Amino acid sequence: MFDFGIIPPAMFVGMVLFMLYGFPVAFSLAAVGLFFGIIGIATGHFSEAFLQALPLRFFGIVSNDLLLAIPFFTFMGAILERCGLAEDLLEGTGKLFGRVPGGLAYAVILVGAVLGAITGTVAASVITMGVISLPIMLRYGYSPRLATGVIAASGTITQVIPPSLVLVVLADQLGKSVGDMYLGAIGPSILQVAIFMGYILILSILKPASMPPLPKEVRGDFNWALLFKVLSGMVPSIVLIFLVLGTIFMGLATPTEAGALGVVGAMALAAMHRRLTWPLMQDAMRSTMHITSMVVMILIGSTVFSLVFQGMDGSRWIEHMLSGIPGGPVGFLIFVNIFIFVLAFFLDFFEIAFIVIPMLAPVASALGIDLIWFGVLICVNMQTSFMHPPFGFALFYLRSIADRSVKTSDIYMGALPWVCMQLILVAIVIFWPQSVTYWLDKGPKVDPDSIKIEVPGFGGNGLGLPPPAMPGGAPQLPGLTLPPLNGLPGQPAKPAPPPTDLSQPPVIK
Repeated sequence: MFDFGIIPPAMFVGMVLFMLYGFPVAFSLAAVGLFFGIIGIATGHFSEAFLQALPLRFFGIVSNDLLLAIPFFTFMGAILERCGLAEDLLEGTGKLFGRVPGGLAYAVILVGAVLGAITGTVAASVITMGVISLPIMLRYGYSPRLATGVIAASGTITQVIPPSLVLVVLADQLGKSVGDMYLGAIGPSILQVAIFMGYILILSILKPASMPPLPKEVRGDFNWALLFKVLSGMVPSIVLIFLVLGTIFMGLATPTEAGALGVVGAMALAAMHRRLTWPLMQDAMRSTMHITSMVVMILIGSTVFSLVFQGMDGSRWIEHMLSGIPGGPVGFLIFVNIFIFVLAFFLDFFEIAFIVIPMLAPVASALGIDLIWFGVLICVNMQTSFMHPPFGFALFYLRSIADRSVKTSDIYMGALPWVCMQLILVAIVIFWPQSVTYWLDKGPKVDPDSIKIEVPGFGGNGLGLPPPAMPGGAPQLPGLTLPPLNGLPGQPAKPAPPPTDLSQPPVIK
């Protein structure tokens, strides 16, 4: 463990202690990095020349075009959170599925997936669906644990479904394309929704009393008016999803440009609902400013820490320690996911992405693990950080808007089955990599050994040229008479000079 000195492990322990103390993460990382950097310079383990790169790193962060997608997607989600789109979707979809046991739960899962694809924020999805759906589900006989669990879990799908902010950050940290990361997340997103709905189906068969259908007077008749209401909420959302994701997948726009298009689309949807007001825009801009500032400050603090940590051979220490895990790549992935699952009890997903991922990515690359697969797997794991008690943020959001009659213990206990289902998806992605890589465009596969390059010689027929002329003549083309190569028309050809004998020294006259 100490083959590369004691300072790298001490830096890691110091970072953990600072965070457990409750000091702000961005300043904790920068303080630990600079403190151990000074110790390293004093003891000769660290060169002060490394610190000269800090201004360039800071400039690289604030000038990174990819990170500009974060405020755009955040602003888009903040507008949609307040424009009434979720209310219309939940009301229409709830009535559409309300005639079957668990119908409201199906509606919450589907609307959570749609909101995840157009907002990208967990807080917006959980709070919106909790305010609208939780009172209705409790009023018509749903179990409090089931109702709170399905709402919290459906909100966390946002972490995996593109355009998730987590995928943008992970793509930046892994040095991969955001479009490839989004494509890789399509399979796990579909699987997660299918697992959730399968659980509701099984539970509705085994315990139908815990999720009764809506009464006829509430759900209304199944007619064209109801279908039109559902479609009028779904179609604009699907158009916005295509506007954001389709342009990225088709190569028509970068993630930053697609985020800007998404903001325009979100403003158009808000205008359609007649809620595009200046107070709404002010609230959305204020929320965007807070999140973006937090991300940039954490990233600046993490780059100070990582610069000193790598200068102390910390990356080699991590690689040496993790490369010896039994089981090869699969053993490494299992260990990493358990490690991140535990860290998620205490750290936010931004902190995990900026602190832990830069340490793990070189090891994963050295083991031959596809970094897109690795990034999507970590993203699937990090969605559990919003769900597992007692520090899951989705549970806090739900507690803040739930009625006093809903016990906190019911919220925590209701979350446990959904955490288990999220961990099942983690196992599926580990042991079935094609769930991620199948969606990636690998391009045509060419064997380099089969490539043969032939360069035709001058005068050969490979270029379609006429054969060379015989000695004393010139090449003839149809309809064209050329002069001799060594003379003019009507003049005798000059004799060719004798060949030079290169075996004798030159004679200077």
